[in-house]
Order: sequence, then C-alpha cells, then structure tokens
Amino acid sequence: MTDAHELIPAARPVIDEEEIEAAVRVLRSGRVVQGPEVAAFEEEFGELVAGRHCVAVNSGTSALHLALLALGIGPGDEVVVPSFSFAASANAVRLVGADVVFADIEADSFCLDPEAVEAALTPRTAAIMPVHLYGHPAAMDRIMDLANRHGLAVVEDACQAHAAALHGTPVGAFGNAGTFSFYPTKNMHSLEGGMVSTGDPELARTLRLLRNQGMEQRYANEIVGANVRMTDVSAAIGRVQRAKLAGWTERRIANAAYLTEHITAANVLTPTVAEGARHVYHQYTVRIRGDRDAAMARLTEAGIGNAVYYPTPIHRLKPYREPDQKAGRTWDLPRTESAAAEVVSLPVHPGLSQQDLERVVAAVNALEEQL
Repeated sequence: MTDAHELIPAARPVIDEEEIEAAVRVLRSGRVVQGPEVAAFEEEFGELVAGRHCVAVNSGTSALHLALLALGIGPGDEVVVPSFSFAASANAVRLVGADVVFADIEADSFCLDPEAVEAALTPRTAAIMPVHLYGHPAAMDRIMDLANRHGLAVVEDACQAHAAALHGTPVGAFGNAGTFSFYPTKNMHSLEGGMVSTGDPELARTLRLLRNQGMEQRYANEIVGANVRMTDVSAAIGRVQRAKLAGWTERRIANAAYLTEHITAANVLTPTVAEGARHVYHQYTVRIRGDRDAAMARLTEAGIGNAVYYPTPIHRLKPYREPDQKAGRTWDLPRTESAAAEVVSLPVHPGLSQQDLERVVAAVNALEEQL
C-alpha cells in the first residue's frame, strides 16, 4: 500500500521469495542452461496456447527473429507490421533481411486493422505480424481469413499478451507461430526470456535447431543456427510466475474495470474491449484530449506513475525513416499518428491496493479541471 505522497509506479516487477528459491535451487543443481527446467517451462507454458509446441529462447525479440527464420522469411519478402508498437516488432523483420510494410491500426484496440493490412499486400508479401498491443488481442479471426486467402504466414507478436484470448482461443494459438516476452515488466517474467509457440512439429524442431547453433545432438550441426538458449535459472523463475499468472491476470482485469467505471473526466478516453476479446491489460492506456505533456506532469505531481507507449511510431524512427525516404516510400497512417500523440498508460498492475486505485482515479478526474 502507498501513502498519499508516495509514487504509484506504472509497473512493478514481482520477485518474491518463491522466485529467489527457484533460482537458488537451479544454481545448486549445476544444470543451468537448456536443461530440465526449460523443458518443464515449455510444457507448462503450452497450456496457455491450446497445447501447442513451445520453444523457449532468451528474449521476446529472439522469439520473433527465430519465428521468421524458421518460416523461411528473408530477402525479397515483405512482412506487414503495425508502426504503433515497440521497435522489436519491425526489427525482427529487418534482421532476417525482409522488408517492413507498415499498416494502420484500429482506433479502439490499437491493433492492426485487417482492412489496412489487405490494402498493404503486394506480390512480395510473405507474412503478417499482428501485435496484441497492451494485452488486447488483434482481430485474429479476420487476419487469419485474410492470410489463408492469400497464402501468407502469420507470426503473432504476443509479447504483451500472456493469456489474452479472442472468442475463447488464446493468442499464440492462431498463427503459424506466436511469440512471447518474459521481460521483467511483462504480465509474467523470467528476468529475461521469450517463447515461440507453434502447432507445427516440424517448425518447432527447426526453432530448436536455430536456438542451439543448428544442433539437436552435440556437434551434429544440421543448419546454421545461433545461441539464443534460455537458462534454467530463467526457466525456473518463469515456472513460478506461470503458476501465479491466472491470479495476476484476474487482478489486472478487475483493476482495469474499476478504473474504467470511475474515470469520468471528459478529456480522458478509457480503453475499450472488442466483442469476444479477453484483454489482459499489460497496460491500461487512455487517450488524453488536450495537452498531454501537461496532463502527465499533473499526474506525476499527484504521485501517479505514467508513461507513453509509444511516442514515436516505428516508421518515423531513424532506422526506418531514412531508408524509406531514399526508396521514395511514404506511409499514410493517420490512426497510428493520432494514437502516438494522445496515449498515456496508467498503473494497472496486480500490486495496486484499493487506495492506489482511488488515488489514480482522483488524479485522472482532476485533469478535467486542470487542462
């Protein structure tokens, strides 16, 4: 619980005695890399993605990178990606040598707009990468229909959406591959780590080869691979967090429901949830109509942690802006630009007390008079 003067953080990673004990247990065992803890974590995480094969790696970015590699995406291919996301989504495409094609988002969900995706398709399009941003599932039913009609691969970026679902199907169980991050601020973590899910056993085997220098058996390299293995220390922590995820998720959803019910400021638009969607609120993201910088300053003065995810769309970041300018490519993404200019994320994590929630509501509602 926080007092009236203490900052309520926007995110609070959980490292309790259970996580510490799990890490110490592994360290004492001497089996610390790609051992039994990793295998157990993969099996247990599979329960979140409808029993799909799961392959653990060292980060969410590695998960994205390996998924594209395993699907054979490379030079000459295009992958449709939202610009309103963390740069890792597009970086993974560039890392395999493919070209990024940006498509606009839906105004309500902040996720890829299937109509914008269809308009962005070309003869070189090989894959679509929907991002389940802030924990809200993208419109996967429509995206999968689009991908199936055009013979395209789908790589879900579910790095912010552990246990999210659409019409009862969990994210990570729609596309050819789903990818997750276990960074400390995510809904569950392993200190650092990632996971790829797939329903294709051959793709899963390729992913396992890619993460381990192309080997299944030592010194019997089958393909060119890398070292992006997960440690057993990380996996042990991830297993503890995985067991807690259901309770934490329900708390996030309840916290979000309280905020949505009680935030009444006319210049603050609370998040909406699409029909059939299970939003797991990695972030509780509002839109500020007015001076966002002033609003954020007021919230900080009131002790309410807040942040913007993401202030600069990927297509305007230097590594993407300059090459596109040279190639004469421009992007018309009005909903992306609007979101980047208006969004602010507020505390929603399971560590919030009732007093914390009331303080957040009071500070946000005060913005109606302050701006």
